[in-house]
Amino acid sequence: MDKSLSSQRWLARLSFVLAGLAIVVLVLFSGLKSLAMLAVAVAAAVVSLAAAYVFLARRGVWRWLALAVFVLVPIAVIVVYAFRHLLWVAIVSAALWLLASITARQALTRDQTDWRMPEHPAQPPAQRPFLIMNPKSGGGKVGKFDLKRKAEALGAEVFLLGGSEHVDVAAVARKAVAQGADLLGVAGGDGTQALVAGIAAEHGIPFVVISAGTRNHFALDLGLDREDPSACLDALSDGVELRVDVGVINGQTFVNNASFGAYAEVVETPAYRGDKLNTTLNTLPDLLQGHRGAHLHVRADGTQIEAPQALLVANNPYGTGDIAGLSRRARLDGGVLGVVGVTVRTAGQAVDLLRGSRADGVSVLITKKIEITADTPQIPVGVDGEAVTMSTPVTCTVSPAALRVWVPRDRPGVPAPKPPVNWARLRQLAAGRRPPAEVAM
Repeated sequence: MDKSLSSQRWLARLSFVLAGLAIVVLVLFSGLKSLAMLAVAVAAAVVSLAAAYVFLARRGVWRWLALAVFVLVPIAVIVVYAFRHLLWVAIVSAALWLLASITARQALTRDQTDWRMPEHPAQPPAQRPFLIMNPKSGGGKVGKFDLKRKAEALGAEVFLLGGSEHVDVAAVARKAVAQGADLLGVAGGDGTQALVAGIAAEHGIPFVVISAGTRNHFALDLGLDREDPSACLDALSDGVELRVDVGVINGQTFVNNASFGAYAEVVETPAYRGDKLNTTLNTLPDLLQGHRGAHLHVRADGTQIEAPQALLVANNPYGTGDIAGLSRRARLDGGVLGVVGVTVRTAGQAVDLLRGSRADGVSVLITKKIEITADTPQIPVGVDGEAVTMSTPVTCTVSPAALRVWVPRDRPGVPAPKPPVNWARLRQLAAGRRPPAEVAM
């Protein structure tokens, strides 16, 4: 038995011990009151989630009453537990459950060799690298980290975006390739990264990601350093190549995701850039109640999703059953699209979202092609966070291993994916049997 498997088995056993202790503490120190404690906690969670839905779906006095309920409910639970002298029991039991969950995930996490993307030599060396940099992106990271000077010292030609006039980034990249550039790169946000990545993939030349944007989810999933964008330039001198998939939506490339419905409608609102929070809060009520936005129809591999309020199509699925596209993608070379459709029209459906991807209002699937139609000829779409309007039907496909991404050999890397806690698989592991392989999502 290898050491890795042995440690996984002992972690699985420890998770069952901790879960048992959580129950023992609850029963031993609260007796029959433990059932009441559980009932109060479940009721509080249901009421809080329903209040959160009302806060998003209503305006005026109902919104602020819902916010008050959302804030006061957990306080009320703490007060009830304290008066019953059960607060410390709840805290200790919850802490043990948390530790049990952590050890369970560690036990189910696969070896690194199972989920890391394979690396290839970054050859031949680029003779005429061409980098596009946005000085405004990420609050001015290009200037803060002196990226232009450092890139030019490595032999790269740098094109700075600037001025008040719109610049066609794709046209700039195409012209550079026509003039002999043998590597393209971008220091900017995910939207700009995607545009130039499409040109690089089309011509089969390497692409370098420089994490100078605000969020840089693509850089994060490539294992790059988001704190120091200048470290990404090491890909030019000491890099390795990752062969990455790209998504294609009506002929346009995306590296993260394309979003439809509620999220896309919010991003499309003109005021969104200046005041994201208030714009979102003012727009969501009409979207959630069906008073605004197109009615979508989705078809993928024989599966249909009728009228989802929100739809996310990702270049490879996000992990841990994520239904909002906020988590990580362990690999970007699976050759598939991850699709999540969400329908929430009542407080009951909002409560059901506690079950995550298993909720009745959530449709999760993996496909290589998906078609979205609507009751309007055009719909708003968020492509890597950028608002665009597309004619229906909208088709999304994936191009496997289409992009040759050069990354530094020495980089933070991608952490092991966190699998959902599957107690049946965990029981097999604790009993000394190797559970069947599970695909990380």
